[in-house]
Amino acid sequence: MTGRSEDGPPTGRWHDGSPPEQSTAQPSLLEEVLTARKDQGHKLLVPYLTGGMDDQWPLALEAVAAAGADAVEIGMPFSDPMIDGQTIQEASRRALDRATTPEGVLAEMGRSRVGIPTVVMTYYNLVFRAGHHRMAANMAASGVSGAIIPDLPLEELDPWSEAATPSGVATVLLVAPSTPEERMEAVCRRSRGFVYAVGRMGVTGEQAELAHTAQEVAARALRFSDIPVCVGVGVSTAEQAVAVCEVADGVVVGSALVRRLLDGGGPEAAAEFVSQLRRALDRG
Repeated sequence: MTGRSEDGPPTGRWHDGSPPEQSTAQPSLLEEVLTARKDQGHKLLVPYLTGGMDDQWPLALEAVAAAGADAVEIGMPFSDPMIDGQTIQEASRRALDRATTPEGVLAEMGRSRVGIPTVVMTYYNLVFRAGHHRMAANMAASGVSGAIIPDLPLEELDPWSEAATPSGVATVLLVAPSTPEERMEAVCRRSRGFVYAVGRMGVTGEQAELAHTAQEVAARALRFSDIPVCVGVGVSTAEQAVAVCEVADGVVVGSALVRRLLDGGGPEAAAEFVSQLRRALDRG
């Protein structure tokens, strides 16, 4: 972990942290691209990779983008990933053992040629230590157009959002099967880019069967959201992706893809898996 909070001097290779000057009136690239794809009748596909897990992860990023992803989510490795299950925890451990840092992940993302929006998934500890404006500015400088911070509650969102939104970084918020109706409406109203509907209670991980809550939470979120709703957590196969997209606008698939990389499949195996998902979603 590098950098200090905004009260202290920056460390590492961070941007100088000056507040962004862009207008907040326009939706982010992430939201524009995903909404346009949805309006064209496509189901959205957002694969997840762990940044820094090996020296080939930037190639895997480019490979899954070329294989038919609509956006790619990149996880910043963190020592206490509370929403992540065994597979992604192992990927994070390998990344941290390689001395992977947040700025290193962003630098590699900035050098990659993906041609589609990228989204960073991170925990608030890393955002706070870097400083809101510094983290948002560095995401934007690396071409990142969205951020998922699962442990940042709605009630404490404003300081981060006020830095991220003018940078063009959409803050994607999560709803779960346990989210009450009133709170779900509030979360959907504040979410940008897309609404991340958590398909099952618990941590990430491959599942033999799609949880019945996956379609239910998507249907509930769609009642309140005017941006795409994508279901993640527990979506592991092409068949499950198609099933959940009978209701949802798209899917986020992480553990099943990361496992293929952990097993040594490399960018080629990652691309083949994403291609399978893309073909299945396009067939419906």
